[in-house]
Amino acid sequence: MFQSFEVTARPEQGPPRLRALRAELTVEGLDGFLVPRADAHQGEYVAAHDDRLAWLTGFTGSAGFCCVLHDVAGVFIDGRYRTQVKAQVAADYTPVPWPEVSLGNWLKEQLPAGGTVGFDAWLHTPDQIAQAEDTLKGTGIILRPCVNLVDRIWVDQPAPPMFPAKAHPIEFAGETHVEKRQRLAQGLREAHQKAAVITLPDSHNWLLNIRGADIARNPVAHGFAVLHDDATVDLFMALSKLDDLRPHLGGDVRCHAPEQFLDLLKTLSGPVRLDKQSVPVIVADTLGDVAVWGSDPCALPKACKNAAEINGSAQAHLRDGAALCELLAWLDQQPAGTITETQVVSRLEAARRKDNALQDISFETIAGTGPNGAIMHYRVTEETDSQLQDGHLIVLDSGGQYLDGTTDITRTVAIGTPPLEARAAFTRVLAGMIAMSRLRWPVGLAGCHIEAVGRMPLWLAGQDFDHGLGHGVGAYLSVHEGPQRLSRVSQVPLQPGMILSNEPGYYREGAFGIRIENLLVVREAPALSGGDDHRAMLDWETLSFAPIDRRLIDVTLLDAASLSWLNDYHAQVAEKIGPRVSPVTKLWLDSATAPL
Repeated sequence: MFQSFEVTARPEQGPPRLRALRAELTVEGLDGFLVPRADAHQGEYVAAHDDRLAWLTGFTGSAGFCCVLHDVAGVFIDGRYRTQVKAQVAADYTPVPWPEVSLGNWLKEQLPAGGTVGFDAWLHTPDQIAQAEDTLKGTGIILRPCVNLVDRIWVDQPAPPMFPAKAHPIEFAGETHVEKRQRLAQGLREAHQKAAVITLPDSHNWLLNIRGADIARNPVAHGFAVLHDDATVDLFMALSKLDDLRPHLGGDVRCHAPEQFLDLLKTLSGPVRLDKQSVPVIVADTLGDVAVWGSDPCALPKACKNAAEINGSAQAHLRDGAALCELLAWLDQQPAGTITETQVVSRLEAARRKDNALQDISFETIAGTGPNGAIMHYRVTEETDSQLQDGHLIVLDSGGQYLDGTTDITRTVAIGTPPLEARAAFTRVLAGMIAMSRLRWPVGLAGCHIEAVGRMPLWLAGQDFDHGLGHGVGAYLSVHEGPQRLSRVSQVPLQPGMILSNEPGYYREGAFGIRIENLLVVREAPALSGGDDHRAMLDWETLSFAPIDRRLIDVTLLDAASLSWLNDYHAQVAEKIGPRVSPVTKLWLDSATAPL
C-alpha cells in the first residue's frame, strides 16, 4: 500500500498563489478568506485534494490555518510548528502564535474598520466559527460562508481519493458492526434522540468495521454516516469504494452517493445529534432546528479498546519493536559522518515492511539529527537531509499500521559523544516518562489532571516543551485519536482500554531535540501488596518495547525508584524482543538493555 500522495510547495510558490487568491477576494467583494488545514470530514489528516493550506502557503504541519486579507496573510500555528513554519513559508506570510492569539482578536487588529471574511462552510466546525464570532461581536467584522476561493485558483488540484474500502476482520475488531450499532443506538434512545450525524472517517469506519486508504498513513475511507435510533445506518460514500462490501454491511446499512448527504439530512426529524467540534457548519445549517449538540457517539466507545484490540495492539508492538531494534543495532555500527537522515528512514521502513501484517507506516517517519531534531514534527526532504555527525542526537519518531494495531514510538539516540547538557536534558525527559509510566491515579481523573507528572523533572530545571504529553491512538486506525489525551486542556476522564502515548521532550532550537515515547494502555490498577486501597485506582500497562539509549543517561539524576523501573523495563525488552531479532541484533540488544 505505502502510498504517499501529499501536497508540497516551495516558499517561492507562495507569493504568486497569494496574489491570485487576493484577486478572487476582490471579485467576491470580500476583505478576507480563511484557509484551514481541514476537509469536509474534519479529521486531522487530509488527502492531497484537500491540502489547501500546504498548497497556498508551503506549511505542511498537521494543524493550523491561514487568514488571507488584502494586505496581510496570517499563518496560525501552535507551539509544535514555530520553528518549522519559518523554513516553509515566504516572507509574504506572517506566522501568528496560536491559540495564544485567536482568529477573532487578530482580525480586530487587522480590520479596525470592520469587513467581511469568507469561509467554506464544509471546512469549519460550528464551534470554530462560533468562537470567532463571539470575539468579533460589536466590531462590524462578519464571517460569511462562500465558495472555496482556493479551489477556484488551484488549476491542477488532485482528484478526491477513490480507493476501495475493505472489511476489518472480526478477530481484530473484537465486536461485529451489528453489535456496535445496537449498542450505540441504545444510547440514542436513552437520550431521546432520533439519529446522530457522523462525519469523522475513523468514527464511522470503526462503527462499521471497515478500513480504507483515502488518506496516506491512515487506513480510513472517506464518507459520512447517519446512525438512527433503530440501529440502521445511512452511509454516504462513493459507491465504487463499496463494491465488495455489500455482504459485510448487510441490509441495515443503506449506501448512498455522497452527493445525496445534504438532501437526506433535510428529511430527518429531530432531535438529531451533532458534535459541534467535528461536523461542518453546512451540516448544522442544513439540519437547522432539529439539531442538538452532543458528542460523537463513536468517540468514547472507539477509544475504550476491547480485549481483542488490546491484545492485537500488544502483538503488533512486539513485532514493531523488533523492527526498530534491527534499525537501532545497525545505526550503532555506522561511524559518525557516514550516513544521512534519509538512509535511516529508508532502513527503518524496510525493516517494518518485512512484517506481512504491515499495511503502511502510521505517519511520515521523523528522523531529525542535530538542529533538525529541535523541529518537533520534522520531515526530512532532499534539501534538508543531514549527516549524522559526532556529538549529534537523532530523534527517531516512527510507527506502523498493522492489521492488528497501530504503533508510535520515539527514541533519541546519541551519535558519537553526546554533549553533557544534552545528557542532562535527556535524563530529565526520561525521568518524566518514567514518572508517568509508574503513575497510579483515582478513577475519574482526566489527562489535564495528571499531565504535569511527566513535566515535573524538566520544570525543576526551568525547562519545558510545547506539545502535549500524550495523544490517543487507534486500533488500526488514526495514530492520533480523540477524545483521550494527556494535555492541559483534556477533561475527558481516562478509562480502561484507552491507549495513549507518553512522550515528554525537550527542544533547543539550533542545537538538538529530545523525545522519548512509549504507548500505554489504561487498566484497572492491581491491588497494592499490603496497601490500603480505599478507592478505585487506574494505572498503565506499557505496550512499546525498545531500548532507551544508556549513553544518554546520567544516573546521578535518577532516583532509585526510577532507576529500578528502567532496569526492569530493559529486562522486559530483552525478554520480549530478544527472540524476535537476528543473532547480530540480539548481541547488540543484550548490551543495550544491560542494567545500569
